[in-house]
Amino acid sequence: MNTKPLDLLLEKLSRGDVEAAEQVFVTYERFLRMVVRRSLPEGLRAKFDSIDVVQSVWVHVLRGLRHASWQFTDRFGLQALLVRVARRRLVSRYRQHHTALEREEPGSTSLEGLPAPHQPGPSEIVQAEELWQQMLSLCPPAHRDILVLRRQGLPLREIALRTGIHEGSVRRILRRLSRRLAIERQPLTCSCG
Repeated sequence: MNTKPLDLLLEKLSRGDVEAAEQVFVTYERFLRMVVRRSLPEGLRAKFDSIDVVQSVWVHVLRGLRHASWQFTDRFGLQALLVRVARRRLVSRYRQHHTALEREEPGSTSLEGLPAPHQPGPSEIVQAEELWQQMLSLCPPAHRDILVLRRQGLPLREIALRTGIHEGSVRRILRRLSRRLAIERQPLTCSCG
């Protein structure tokens, strides 16, 4: 990058120019994120993103520039200031999350502590089989392959590829079957009165 335009930008920044601050932010954001990522301890990576620290750096830098308490003479001075503030902000974040990090237990990849998956009972198995038989009886023979593939859990796109029927048609066939099944399963009510 040519240093003269950057030096002019830094001069505007030190005078409090908001547009210059935005341009400097865009120029140094990637650099600061890299500094923060390299310094970020492994345990903190799950707690927040490096951009969180970078944004807090800019808040502090802009506040310092507004109050004219921070001065820098060139881009190297600005970089040094940004790195110093970034590391301080990172230490501050670490202190905020330090207790939580100590209390966390490392993740386990075993499934021992998890509850067992729900296993259907005998009555549920019988009901599911009755429903399946009813669906097959309502479905035209030409569309039964679609129903079998859907029962296997295949997505509509895969069913369409395997059967040679357009995905929209597969969706429409299944929707019609669903409506027919709902009508068949509704109890008849007498409106006699």
